[in-house]
Amino acid sequence: MRPCFHDREASIRSIEGLIRGTDADLLVLPELCTTGYVFSSHEELRSLAEPVPGGITTRALAVLARETNTSLVIGLAELHGNKVYNASVLIDRSGAVVTPTYRKLHLFWDEKDLFTPGDRPPLVHRGERVPVGLMVCFDWAFPEVPRSLALQGADIICHSANLVLPFAQGAAVTRAIENRVFVILANRVGEERQGETCLRFTGQSRVVDPKGRILIESDDTAEEMRVVEIDPALARDKMITPRNHVLEDRRPEMYAGLI
Repeated sequence: MRPCFHDREASIRSIEGLIRGTDADLLVLPELCTTGYVFSSHEELRSLAEPVPGGITTRALAVLARETNTSLVIGLAELHGNKVYNASVLIDRSGAVVTPTYRKLHLFWDEKDLFTPGDRPPLVHRGERVPVGLMVCFDWAFPEVPRSLALQGADIICHSANLVLPFAQGAAVTRAIENRVFVILANRVGEERQGETCLRFTGQSRVVDPKGRILIESDDTAEEMRVVEIDPALARDKMITPRNHVLEDRRPEMYAGLI
């Protein structure tokens, strides 16, 4: 989708237009899907951030989730005290906001001047039909995030993004293969300009299966909702060969230098 910059109400109406009439158990929306991305200052960002739960976005989309019987993963600017986090939120089919939120750990480019880095580790939510994990945009560059989610038992990793680098979508295939999980990548489209800054977002949202096959892929410019049926149980088979288990064959004692 293309969020309406600085206009949460218009973005929410756009989301409702995309979702209503769609038959799905789980839908994933992009990073910062109700505010846009290119902020000129922390003060500007803070004026559009909101508490979770209780903010305008989670209130409106909780109603939508309940009315459509659909679980939603949404990216938004979470206000917590004096801090603003680039967060991902799961709203279940009953309209309940599942806590805690996931707060983006790895900030990209000028985000470092605007957001507070995430202060809690990746967590798998188990209240749905299948365990799902959340991550946000530039987390794709750090394999520790999806690996942590896989070790916690995630069948599906929901990846809300505002990707601008031309090769970033390819990481969804790699992360799916190396962890034997489904990856749902929801990226935004369009351009945003503020001052001398102009970013073009690259779309190409996709669902990737545990063998790295792209099951569906969206356009790089158009807003659209795409749905595909999957069997999450396939993510529980971690055997790459009859003798190789992608998680059990790890040798953590040899990786101590990483941490």
